[in-house]
Amino acid sequence: MARATAPIDIIREKAVNEEVDYNLVLSCLQNYKSPRDVISRLLDQKELIRVKKGLYVFGKRHRQRLISLEVLANQIYGPSYISREYALHYYGLIPEGVHEITSMTTKKNKHFDTPLGQFSYQHLALSKFPIGVTLKRFSQFHCALMATPEKALADFIYCRKEVITTSQELIKVLIEDFRIEKEALSKLNLHLMRNIAKEYKSPTINLLPLSIQEIQYE
Repeated sequence: MARATAPIDIIREKAVNEEVDYNLVLSCLQNYKSPRDVISRLLDQKELIRVKKGLYVFGKRHRQRLISLEVLANQIYGPSYISREYALHYYGLIPEGVHEITSMTTKKNKHFDTPLGQFSYQHLALSKFPIGVTLKRFSQFHCALMATPEKALADFIYCRKEVITTSQELIKVLIEDFRIEKEALSKLNLHLMRNIAKEYKSPTINLLPLSIQEIQYE
């Protein structure tokens, strides 16, 4: 007699990625009398790992490739894109290691502490959201929405809500507080920074292109 296919193998066969949602899992288990009980058992046996309600990843034994935290960041809470500290560190602008994936969202502020790491989301108005966001490829299999260096820096400053009144004061904050090298700042896209500043309509963000221009002209 042929051996019955295990529930996790059914899901694995139909799943394209390492991340699977509740609807996909449920559709794979539709022939079982109690799909929810099967899901609970898969979670207890760590064949599936719950990232948040309705979103899972395969346990280590059933993974076909590495899990992308960047892809998960987009999926956990959205619409969102990766920005601020995580993006700045990814681009090599700030030296400190980052212990959570930081994102911006059009929804309310949110924080998720998951078995795979911590994910935080800061609100940003829809009008400010699209500019400076790109689809970043992290591997052959993984793409996620992420801020450009210019956008990540603008978001970081914007979320701090620090009152800065002159470009020289902002340059001091960037170099001394954020520990960003002048050379790295000089390579930022001034045209994009100006366009970001137009959308953000923030006195402090308006100083960013002026500060970058001063550094570039030194």
